[in-house]
Amino acid sequence: MRLTIVSILLLLVSHRGNTSVWDVCATCSIQTIEEAVERAAPSDTVRVQKGVYVCEDIELRKPVVLLGEDGAVLDGLGTGYVLKILSDSVAVSGFKIINSGRSYTKDFAAIYVFRSSYFTLSNLEIVDPFFGILLEKSKNGTVVNNRVYGVSKREDDSGNGIHLWHCTNIIVEHNEVYGLRDGIYLEFVDESKISKNYTHNNIRYGLHFMFSNHDEYVDNIFENNGAGVAVMFSKFIIMQNNRFTHNWGTASYGLLLKEIYDAEVIDNSFTENTIGIFIDGSTRINYTGNLFEQNGWAIKVSGGCYTNKFYQNNFIGNSFDVSYNSKMNDNSFNGNYWSDYTGYDLDKDGIGDVPYRPVKLFSYIVNNTPETIILLRSLFVDIINFSEKVSPVFTPDDLIDNQPSTFSFQ
Repeated sequence: MRLTIVSILLLLVSHRGNTSVWDVCATCSIQTIEEAVERAAPSDTVRVQKGVYVCEDIELRKPVVLLGEDGAVLDGLGTGYVLKILSDSVAVSGFKIINSGRSYTKDFAAIYVFRSSYFTLSNLEIVDPFFGILLEKSKNGTVVNNRVYGVSKREDDSGNGIHLWHCTNIIVEHNEVYGLRDGIYLEFVDESKISKNYTHNNIRYGLHFMFSNHDEYVDNIFENNGAGVAVMFSKFIIMQNNRFTHNWGTASYGLLLKEIYDAEVIDNSFTENTIGIFIDGSTRINYTGNLFEQNGWAIKVSGGCYTNKFYQNNFIGNSFDVSYNSKMNDNSFNGNYWSDYTGYDLDKDGIGDVPYRPVKLFSYIVNNTPETIILLRSLFVDIINFSEKVSPVFTPDDLIDNQPSTFSFQ
């Protein structure tokens, strides 16, 4: 991937017409990146050879390509920002970036992008930053094939790996982010795509976004984070073909949806999370083709959630398939596969002849008294679950899968 992107950048440079390449190295006529950037004309390339270069708040205020060869390291000396992109049509690729500043009053970042369009950040290794890549009020940019990682242990002492604020049409793809507060963070970000990223072992969320509309995240892996993904106060979001795995903790989940409207949750896998999906106040969402396997709770519904549809999902080996905090239900659960289903299919059409009630009385009890979870595998639990199934009193009597599948959709 690195060779491909570098080749593309060089190809673009070669087609820009009368552009120049400015080489920076210890034995070159230009030995600092600041001097090369100052002397470069718009659309020129600054090519940095192997070595460690001190970079404190270097500002790119013109369209340039800043290209690092193997072994090129930018050292911010821990004082503040390392690079600031303050122009359109800037490309930065190929560097290892170390020692960006840390602060409790400023959002210092290894790379800071402000009011920029048509920028590309690629093939960067950013080591133990406060914020790794911080984009503000920018659009039509690409953040691709970067590795951002830290060793943070506390939320108040760390920033986010890739942070977007008030941005439009940004592609964040093929990045690995770990050891920070949130892996990827979006706030007021519209019409953007988050794809093929691997965010793991972050303190809070693998992906976190708020007040963002018409976005999609697909083909990502969220593993071993404080919680996998939180999507809050947003609408028209597509969440497809992602993996949420091993997000464990007393208040952890694979996916949190809070005040979300008109969204699609399609073909994702939720494996070994405390809660697969926690849904709070979210409406008109389609859940189709998802796998919920070996979670504590596959789906936990809280607050007013209306007109949601759960169709052709697989629920396999979860302690609780569905948890509800109300007797009212306005959501549809039809045509799903439930590994706990014990009905029969006499006509062999793949649809159970007996409806399935996914909400068990014991899940209601655990919601109100968490300590009772120690009784999970006891005979007493089997008895009370059976009695509630026969005559529902505490669980929604209309929350039924009338067409349970007798085979999984895998």
